[in-house]
Amino acid sequence: MMTTLNPPLPIPAANPQAAYLAHKPEIDAALQRVLDSGWYILGEEVAAFEQEFAAWVGVQHAVGVANGTDALELALRACGVGPGDGVFSVANTAVATIAAIERCGATPLLLDVDPDSYTLDPNHLESALQRLSAPGAPAARPKAIIPVHLYGHPADMPAILELAARYGLCVIEDCAQAHGAMLNGRPAGAWGDIAAFSLYPTKNLGALGDGGVVTTNNPELAQRVRLLRQYGWEERYVSLIAGMNSRLDPLQAAVLRVKLRYLAADNGRRRQWAAAYNTGLAGTPLILPQTRPQAVHVYHQYVVRASQREAVRAYLQQQGIGTQILYPVPIHLQPAYRDRLPAVDDLAVTTALAQQIFTLPIYPELQAEQIEYVIHHVKQGTAVS
Repeated sequence: MMTTLNPPLPIPAANPQAAYLAHKPEIDAALQRVLDSGWYILGEEVAAFEQEFAAWVGVQHAVGVANGTDALELALRACGVGPGDGVFSVANTAVATIAAIERCGATPLLLDVDPDSYTLDPNHLESALQRLSAPGAPAARPKAIIPVHLYGHPADMPAILELAARYGLCVIEDCAQAHGAMLNGRPAGAWGDIAAFSLYPTKNLGALGDGGVVTTNNPELAQRVRLLRQYGWEERYVSLIAGMNSRLDPLQAAVLRVKLRYLAADNGRRRQWAAAYNTGLAGTPLILPQTRPQAVHVYHQYVVRASQREAVRAYLQQQGIGTQILYPVPIHLQPAYRDRLPAVDDLAVTTALAQQIFTLPIYPELQAEQIEYVIHHVKQGTAVS
């Protein structure tokens, strides 16, 4: 039953400032601690966050880096991916996933997705592996797979890992939207050879600026990422390997340590709001998010599908409700990539989804009356569109 139709407006699609204000005294104190320490690059604050995040994910190693794109690139480089190698991934992702592959000199091999979870379809992966493993196959030789745990829903990791083992490929998880997501009781970031997380402000665990972290159970990969993130230094000013500059800032690490303590509860609130949407929007023309059996969805985004998407979004905007399209143009159709990536799949599902998907507001700091307001107006908007 509707309790009110007059919540505070507008209701943005995302609100990273609310996450800061929710823990402002603790975050301010943590920032002051770093300022007072006099240590402003890496150091104890970053090391403490790395240990705490590794424990939270359930892996042995975490390495803080400058951003999520770098996390992917460093993970790929640690696995030995480079020129001449092909890396499977998807086209319905942030361009960062594909940019990281190309920054290594490798070639993106884009596959279609499952129409329910919107994550990499293992059947398409198997078909592509069979074709590209044949003598005379024109595309770059497959070396790695980047499954994207999109919107907070884990990809089908058991099937992907089975294929990776069969064909000798390394698996780099893209966990940018999946902090806390699980499948069969195992967290995202603890399945593959190595994993990359973004800590962008709007993520489930977000900094107050850019940040990223790489996780793995492999000590050799962890050490290689640590070398690569700072010029290949094991001893200061002496490079063992050719690296780059990609260091997580201690100020951001301090903020993240505060917010990590609340991440499980915040993810629980996201699931609470998603359940309210699922109940309140049942029976509307929208296609609502699906969750794979044995999966824990952490709803970085609550993504629906509508045949009359733009009319519904325009109506919601008039009511002060923010929405987004993640992502409006699949990678293979974007001007920077169109007509130059190898065609290894038809990407029919990906292309169709991009014409219908959009997000509804979902973040822990929302209030029940705001969720009810959104539900009410989504019903109105779908009825008149």
